[in-house]
Amino acid sequence: MAKVELIMPKLGESVIEATILTWEKQVGEMIEMDENVVVIATDKVDTEVPSPFEGKLIEILFHEGDTVAVNTPIAIIETDSEEGEVASTEQVENITKTVKQTAPQNNGKAVETATAVLNTSKAKRFYSPLVKSIAKEEGIGLAELETVKGTGKNARVTKSDMLSYLKKRGVAPVQIEPSKTQTPAVQQFKTPPVDKSGNVEIIEMDRMRRMIADHMVMSKHVSPHVTSFVECDVTNLVNWRNKVKKPFMDREGEKITFTPIFVEAVVKALKDFPMVNVAVDGKNIVRYKDINIGMAAALPSGNLIVPVIKNAETLSMTGLAKKVNDLASRARNNKLKPDEIQGGTFTLTNVGTFGNVMGTPIINQPQVAIMATGAIRKKPAVLETEFGDVIAIRQMMFLSLSYDHRVVDGMMGGSFLRRVADYLEQFDDKRTL
Repeated sequence: MAKVELIMPKLGESVIEATILTWEKQVGEMIEMDENVVVIATDKVDTEVPSPFEGKLIEILFHEGDTVAVNTPIAIIETDSEEGEVASTEQVENITKTVKQTAPQNNGKAVETATAVLNTSKAKRFYSPLVKSIAKEEGIGLAELETVKGTGKNARVTKSDMLSYLKKRGVAPVQIEPSKTQTPAVQQFKTPPVDKSGNVEIIEMDRMRRMIADHMVMSKHVSPHVTSFVECDVTNLVNWRNKVKKPFMDREGEKITFTPIFVEAVVKALKDFPMVNVAVDGKNIVRYKDINIGMAAALPSGNLIVPVIKNAETLSMTGLAKKVNDLASRARNNKLKPDEIQGGTFTLTNVGTFGNVMGTPIINQPQVAIMATGAIRKKPAVLETEFGDVIAIRQMMFLSLSYDHRVVDGMMGGSFLRRVADYLEQFDDKRTL
């Protein structure tokens, strides 16, 4: 009999940890090859982890709710093989291959960097490998670590707890001398108390809603937001879509929505204004040469997720339409892969879906801009003709762009948004698919 380790798999580019949601198998139960053992979560995606071995589950190393670094053993399975007491390198690699369809590979940390980094044998509570790794990197000893308040299950210390503690660690009040001018410290605000008396219902936020809330608050703190608006005449593209949607459905078996048309215009404008396709890294600007468009999608639960169209600049209109439909469908059915919600360089959100004419969206960090498309409405508009100005009924819509004023000034942000509108207004209603 041999004992092998079930490893937390690599779950996508830049992902170094995942949270255990549900153990599908319990200690003592038999497991078949490729049978799902545990459900894990990374960012907003839940992923099932199948077993690369056949045998009996004899030990579970982490509880539900624990956050675990990738490449860390999370369970022990007893097999009939005689290959030794731990999984071989080949077996560990097979785990990643097994979950490739639901969790693409990344360059995650090696096991050695996430385990045995702090002696916690005398600790009063359990610490995950990632927490111990952070503690070692920041020079935090066990005595100090024991003082960190844990918000996880059973008062467990999480990565977020460590990051919050590090922000406050060693910060002394600023002493301002009358003869000197100093930069004031950033004031920390406490949320106001909420009156819960009377006829109320208390609804606990689910995990995704908590993550969205934290991300939105963080974005507002990080980036000074500015929003610009333009109104554009999209009559040509509306007429074109009405003309091609049935032939497209007959030929491809899929709908063609307005989203791929908007994405195409954004891609063209980003090529014209490459400094909008960037991120801020401290004092540096990271300019992305690939154009990866995030498309905000509402879920049946009311939450929001942003799948990413990778290398959108390489796709035709048909390719964009198929990609948009595929990502939107799998988003609604919770079938997205972890890597498909990462790596975006610019985000598009369609507030017009809900009948809204415009919006002021919050930037999806670490990007520096997000564009909202409003509802398309028939309106009277002035047209310039060779015979003079006339009033006609046109299909009109508003576009709004929220951008990070640290690196995108009004001229660039406004010019970029106007360029998107120009591409939409100049849409060729005679083009073929």
